[in-house]
Amino acid sequence: MALLGPRQVGKTSLALQIGREVPSLYLDLESTGDRARLAEPVLFLERYSERLVILDEVQRLPELFAELRGLIDAGRRQGRANGRFLLLGSASVELIRQSSESLAGRLAFVELPGLNVLELGAAAEERLWIRGGFPDSVLATSDAASAEWRRQFLRTYLERDIPQLGPRIPAETLRRFWTMLAHGQASLLNAAQLGRALGVDGRTVGRYLDLLVDLLLVRRLAPFHANVGKRLVRAPKVIVRDSGLVHTLLGLDDAEAVLGHPVAGASWEGFVIETLLNLAPEGCRGWFYRTAAGAEIDLLLEWPDQRLWAIEVKRSLSPRLGRGFHQARADLQPEQAFVVIPGEGGYPLADGVEVLGLAQLAERIHGASAL
Repeated sequence: MALLGPRQVGKTSLALQIGREVPSLYLDLESTGDRARLAEPVLFLERYSERLVILDEVQRLPELFAELRGLIDAGRRQGRANGRFLLLGSASVELIRQSSESLAGRLAFVELPGLNVLELGAAAEERLWIRGGFPDSVLATSDAASAEWRRQFLRTYLERDIPQLGPRIPAETLRRFWTMLAHGQASLLNAAQLGRALGVDGRTVGRYLDLLVDLLLVRRLAPFHANVGKRLVRAPKVIVRDSGLVHTLLGLDDAEAVLGHPVAGASWEGFVIETLLNLAPEGCRGWFYRTAAGAEIDLLLEWPDQRLWAIEVKRSLSPRLGRGFHQARADLQPEQAFVVIPGEGGYPLADGVEVLGLAQLAERIHGASAL
């Protein structure tokens, strides 16, 4: 199995917890010493055939995948069960590419998202929004310590981690692009406008965006295409997946700074969408809906049986629904419709529309995923 954790969301601590529960060997492939132990990987790893071997930052040693294939196949012939290796990686694009070339049919992928409101509780909702889901950020002792951690993360990721993966993109250029996406959080992609601001063409903008999507740092939310006889928006929405990074890219270090900035509403929308999609079950897909006439739904959850849930996000304790939401409901006829607000809800707003707090709707989605 391979765990994708580009945001370091408890990836190593999870591995260490697993290591305490089952006999295991943990190797960090960013460590020169641990890499040296794998100079002859087959000879070394065969000594630990009865233990779980945890390989962290495995994309740093791509030649290892071919050796693992031989070890896995040899173990299968000897009747050894699955689960001999736990592969951890911070870069999905490289981990998936390298592992799929050598280990097709021999592994499963699990993405580790940030900490969420069900894990930390509804009381931590605003802190999660302001600081984001990185454990070291959200659990920091102060806003200042959290902001400093995120600044250092951005610098390290741009100046060290991404160049090690191969893309030849200047760190400052990529930071400017990432910051532009943060300014336009949860808005429609306008590649031409971004390209003009950066002095590059639309194809280059697409390449930059593909990189951040592959690294699980940005989400490209596709429009829902329904046969409703309406002219539909076709551009995707772009969401920087960690709200704490949105705020750091914009120089906003605490709640007061965020709430006083024009991005606050869009940041909250992106935070809610990301939280709910991360908690949705396997096979549940997320979309947004918008027509040229103004009908709009912030998030559509399409369940595996094609049922639709319509979700509108409002950063207000007294939300009001616009005509566009009602038009969209009439177009799509979703099974259920919700308005998500900060704090707690739990009351009807209109016929067939329920107001819920983020934690309440997250719990409902999580409960539905267990059915």
